[in-house]
Amino acid sequence: MSESLKNKAVHGAKWSFIDNIANVGVTFLVGLVLARLLTPAEYGIMAMIAIFIAISTSIVDSGFSNALIRKVRIERIDYNTVFFFNLVVSIALYAILYVAAPAISLFFKEPVLTDVLRVLGWTLIINAFGIIPRTILVRNIDFKTQTKVSVISSVVSGVVGISMAIAGWGVWSLVWQQLSRQFLNTLFLWLFCKWMPAWEFSVKSFGEMFNFGYKLLLSGLLDTVYKNIYYVVIGRFYSSAQLGQYTRAEQFNTIFSSNLTSVVQRVSYPVLSSIQEEPERLREAYRRVIKLTMLVTFACMLGLAAVAKPLIIILIGEKWLPAAAFLQIICFSGMLYPLHAINLNILQVKGRSDLFLKLEIIKKIIAIGPITIGVFYGIEYMLLGSVFTSFVAYFLNSYYSAGLIHYPTKEQLKDVFPTFAVSLIVAAVMWSFSLLDVSVYIQLVIQILVGLALAFIFYEKLQLSEYLEAKRMLFSVLPKK
Repeated sequence: MSESLKNKAVHGAKWSFIDNIANVGVTFLVGLVLARLLTPAEYGIMAMIAIFIAISTSIVDSGFSNALIRKVRIERIDYNTVFFFNLVVSIALYAILYVAAPAISLFFKEPVLTDVLRVLGWTLIINAFGIIPRTILVRNIDFKTQTKVSVISSVVSGVVGISMAIAGWGVWSLVWQQLSRQFLNTLFLWLFCKWMPAWEFSVKSFGEMFNFGYKLLLSGLLDTVYKNIYYVVIGRFYSSAQLGQYTRAEQFNTIFSSNLTSVVQRVSYPVLSSIQEEPERLREAYRRVIKLTMLVTFACMLGLAAVAKPLIIILIGEKWLPAAAFLQIICFSGMLYPLHAINLNILQVKGRSDLFLKLEIIKKIIAIGPITIGVFYGIEYMLLGSVFTSFVAYFLNSYYSAGLIHYPTKEQLKDVFPTFAVSLIVAAVMWSFSLLDVSVYIQLVIQILVGLALAFIFYEKLQLSEYLEAKRMLFSVLPKK
């Protein structure tokens, strides 16, 4: 990797990481307050409609943002073509959701869902306005601006949500928190990006990008359905309170797994795309991304599983205790999410959206098993099944990406095994302290201190290249005297 590209990637990674940390930090703190003010059932109601909003959002984008990012030479008309397509599709989908809302409410046996879905559906149209400005910033690897936008949006929408919860608005505090956040995010993207659409549309441009993007759209839809189908199964066959417990566990997991995945995807995709025609540089950059990412991911996810019970009791209270057991299982599947994303990024970088789609179909067929288990045997068994499918998915993803850049699965496993082994040993020792008959506050402090000390000792002794690079990146963002 050339020095200029490395600096660009490091700068992008730094601001993308700061963006996620700041954004997640604000969202997490707001979530803690709301979890104490609201009930698991109210969170469950929001989760019931998550799949419909998520699917609609994927269709609105239709893979065009990735097609724009990947395109080497881009013109103004390309942006305008995608913008108007996104806008028209978002309006059409909102109309469909508006009409379908009563049927969805009847399916889940929750009357309030009709009004909730009709109000929350406005996020589709609002989001459509922000897709192009966000894509432009990603192409420029300008995550500093995106950080400003997301932090402002998260803070203000958090105040809205908490204020409404205190005033007794219940589930509507969650609805308006999301709606205000999306509105502010889109508004500030326009203000900072300073892009304006022009009245033009190119059928040729649309066709070129759609040929690449529609496969990603279908892949994204399959992935979105899979990620949200658990909400549907739990919401339909269990209670809204149990679904609420599951969503809180998933949100704790998201703090690390999904946000680390987001950082990796946002930074690695445009950077790797810029060197897609240089095989050796691409392979080496890809290898370094995997090693560094999984060092952080394994430590965070396995550590989170070890401290799940005292952490949840302290932060959101005893009423959310069932979520701890769910979280411990979810962490073992979530720790592979960034690895999935990196391997799939290579397929996009190489223009193999056909393989991307093929893989998603295969993986989702395999995932039918755990979902069926959940219907008949319980939520815990469904989550254990998802751990198995996560490992199978990794081997499938890496098998295909390996052939494109000559980086076999065996080499990938060899590269990430040392950090996995260290994190597993450290997490096991941390978990053993949960057996102590002491206050959960004391227990959590001991677990965290022991975990940090052990990890530091192991990595200082091993001097792994990814650990040394992580230290350099950390010191680069710390204030210099």
